[in-house]
This record gives sequence, C-alpha cells and structure tokens, in this order.
Amino acid sequence: MSDFLELKQVGVIVGEARSDQFFFVSRPDDYPARWEYLMVYSLEEVEGEFCEVPVVAQVEGVVAASQALSPTVDIEALNRILAAEVYDVRTWGRARVLGYLDSEGRVLQPRRAVAPGKQVYIAPKTLLEKFYSFPDDERLHVGHLITRPDVPVHLSVRGFRRHLAIIAQTGAGKSYLAGVLMEELLRKGATILVLDPHSDYVRLTMTPDGSLHELAYRITVYRHPAATGRYQNLFNLRNYEIAFTELDADDICDIAGIREDATRQRAAVRKAVEHLANTAYTPQDLLKLLENPPWKDEDGELADAAHAAARYIRYLTYLKVFGLSSTNVSELLKPAHASIIDLSGLRDDSMNYIAYTILSKVYNTVSGGLFGYPVFIVIEEAHRFVPYGEETYASAIINRIAAEGRKFGLFLILVTQRPSKIDDDSLSQCNSQIIMRLTNPEDQKAVAKSSERMSQDLLNDLPSLNQGEAVVVGEVTKVPVMMKVRPRTTMEGGADIDVVSKLREALNLVRNDKRADEEDKRRRPFKGGFEET
Repeated sequence: MSDFLELKQVGVIVGEARSDQFFFVSRPDDYPARWEYLMVYSLEEVEGEFCEVPVVAQVEGVVAASQALSPTVDIEALNRILAAEVYDVRTWGRARVLGYLDSEGRVLQPRRAVAPGKQVYIAPKTLLEKFYSFPDDERLHVGHLITRPDVPVHLSVRGFRRHLAIIAQTGAGKSYLAGVLMEELLRKGATILVLDPHSDYVRLTMTPDGSLHELAYRITVYRHPAATGRYQNLFNLRNYEIAFTELDADDICDIAGIREDATRQRAAVRKAVEHLANTAYTPQDLLKLLENPPWKDEDGELADAAHAAARYIRYLTYLKVFGLSSTNVSELLKPAHASIIDLSGLRDDSMNYIAYTILSKVYNTVSGGLFGYPVFIVIEEAHRFVPYGEETYASAIINRIAAEGRKFGLFLILVTQRPSKIDDDSLSQCNSQIIMRLTNPEDQKAVAKSSERMSQDLLNDLPSLNQGEAVVVGEVTKVPVMMKVRPRTTMEGGADIDVVSKLREALNLVRNDKRADEEDKRRRPFKGGFEET
C-alpha cells in the first residue's frame, strides 16, 4: 500500500462521533465532494489485541457557511465585506462509516467510535480496490466508483444465489446494466435464460460497431414469427414454438381474449377442442372448426357462439407461436450458454402463458436433477409477469422459483421500472438490489420495504443519480456501493432512438429530394413554343 505513504488530509473529526458516522471540518478550498471516500484510523480489537485499523467512510453531505456573509446583511454591506476580504467561511461535512477489512478481506463494522480530533484522509486507491473486489473466480466487473473512476467495482457471483433485482425508471440504463451482467456471467460459464418482452437483448451476439461478438457462439436468440425485434444481420437465430395441444380450452380462451363471462363462447371453444382431441391440431384447425361447427344443426345457439368465438381465435393464428410441436427445454438449457426468448409483439396473456410454459419446464428439469449447472433467469419488465395484487399465468411459477429455486441452482434477476407494481413476495426474495435513478415516491417506498439494507440516506440519493449510475446493496457486494456502469462489449438492443439526429436526417432527406427535383426540372428538354415578337 505505497499510496498510504502519501495520504491527503482533508479534515479533522469534530463534535459527536459514532461507530457508524462522524462529522468533520475541512478547509474551504480543499473539502471532499459528496460521495467521496474517506479514511480514518480507529482503535479496534483485532485477534484479541487493540490496534489502529484504516476505516473507510463516505461523504454524505457537505455544508459551507459564513457568519459575516449572513442573509440578514444588506447587499451594500456584503459588497464592502467582500472587497475588504474580512469574511470567514467554514466548511464541515457528515460521513457514513462503511467498515474496515480483516486479514481475510472481509468487511467488518467498527465496534468503537472514531475519536474526535482524528485526522480525515482521502481513501487510497489500493484500499478501495480491496474493499470493492472479490477473488478472480467469483468477481464480475460491472463498473467503477462514481467519484473514483480509477477504482473498479466488482460484484460477487455467489451473491446471486439469493436473487437480484435491477430497478430503475425508464431511460436510467437498467437494460444496459443487465447486458453487462450477462456478459460477465457468460464469461464465468453461466447458463442464462432471458424473457425479453421488448427485444432489448436480441443483439447480444453483436459488438457495438456491428461485428460478431466473441461470445456470439454461446448465445441463441429464439423468436416467433410475429416478433417485432430488429433482426437485421443477427447471428444464431432460431424459431420458438409451443405445441397448441398443450393448451386446454380455458387457456385458449384466456390468451385469445374471450372474457370469463362469455360462457357460451367458451363452451363453443371447449366443444371444439373436445372434437379435435387425440389429433395434432393448430390454431388454424380450431378456427376452421369454429367457423363451420359440425354441431350447428343440433345446437344452433352454440353454433352462433362458435362463430363469435372464431373472431378471437383468429388472433392466435396471427401469432404463429402455437404450432404442432414445442421447442425442447434441452435446447434452452446448455452449459455456459445464453438463450434469449424474444416475446415482443405479443399481448400480455400470450406472453405470460409462454413464460409460464418455459419456466415450468425449466424448474422441473433443474429441480429433477436433469441439468446440473446453475441457471440465471433474467426477467425483463418483471412487473408484467408478477404484478402486485394480481395473478397471471407466470406469477405462481416465478414466486415458486423465488422461494425455492436457489436450492436447485435457479437464480432470478428481476428487471423492472415499477417496483411498486411488482409482487411483494418476489421482490422481497431478492436479497440484492441494484437501484438506478428513481424519482417516483411510491417506487422508492417499495424499494425501502423490500430491502432492509437500503438506508434512508441512500434512498434520498436515488433521484440525484445520472444515467448509468447505480446504488448496489445486498449479498453481491461487501458494503453498499455507488457505481458507474462500465461500457458494454455487446450491442444494446433497447436504447431509445436519437431524436435529434433522426430529425436532422429527415430534413436532409427532404432537402436532397428538393434539390434533385429542381435539377431534374432544369435538365428536362423544353417542350413549349416561342411567340414572335
């Protein structure tokens, strides 16, 4: 720790100090910024003996004040004071104690208060690197400290065993961060399954400049014919399909949008499914049967209901995700491989049924010992699959994985911009959370309720975070950390369009077309006549 020899003092501890926080006074021209990392020496008992250990703390706030430059002084007097340079400015701050490292690299909380009068230093780089790092075989490089770009931040893959939630409002960078985590997990040999409602991850096989990524051969994107993702020049694409015969009549009605109180229409669908039983049939076969029901002569009322139901069943024929056979779960689960399930272009009921089908098969396969490697399940837009106060097709199996999955090696990564709209049980099972910019008070309350590690001070910081900045709490980190997400090596699929550049492009297109028209008119041969003068 050679940089310990060149410690920079930035203050002195004053007033009342506790084991978890202290106040300090700094020089007005040399005070540390908010969120900066500090170091103080504290007397602690280590292996039965008292010795001074370097304790890391983080600045929570800084105040500068002057008695001479008081708001009660009029402007003329203030100008005279400033001209005479007789004013006094005092600067002090409050710091939150994060802990100190023991001989094994674990972070321990001080048992004793740091003494007033102790000098306060800027925390050295080498100390912070050890503070926010893990052994090579378990660490995931996700970014760097917000205030110290030279200090990398690593998360522990072991912490994912207790599930993880990524929470942020729209545009803060949560999907970008999830892509960073997937890159790191793949490099560590993880099996990843992604439920992707908006095609945010379908371009993971590409680098940001559009070339093939080195991990592309370990990533497969599964799409259905109605998917709306951007698929130009993508690598390793496959179709995803569910056998239509796996759905019972009620499932078909729910997905097609037939209301529960439309009892006659549901009865017609049920009768048609019974008629097709023991055969391999598709939505097109069911539609034909409902459009021309064989029972129309014996029950005209039910035949009319069949015609009405056919209008809803026609929607399923457009999806083309329901066919004669199902994609085998063994294709989705491969060691050190990521399977991206593109669910774009589907209604919520259809999306939830597919999620239910996939997750149920994955749970049965892994819990039954048929796949012997950890599986990380990334659920984007998680509030759509496990909404608060509402049951969906997928909610029961997701809650089961949240409660029991870690015993078998199934680990959830829930991604959402509305934590207040996600099921309490699922969110509270995520013992680690990465929270980015979040300004909605209800969402902040949901975060506070779901995590005991999220202090009020950290909650207050959430609206101040810039795009790509995050607070990490829980078992994936030794202590809460504020980080800036590193650049991705894979292409982002869910970024917003650049409105300004697209508008400029449209204007240039119009101008070029206008110039082309004018040039074309100028070059046309003259077809008029000349009058004699």
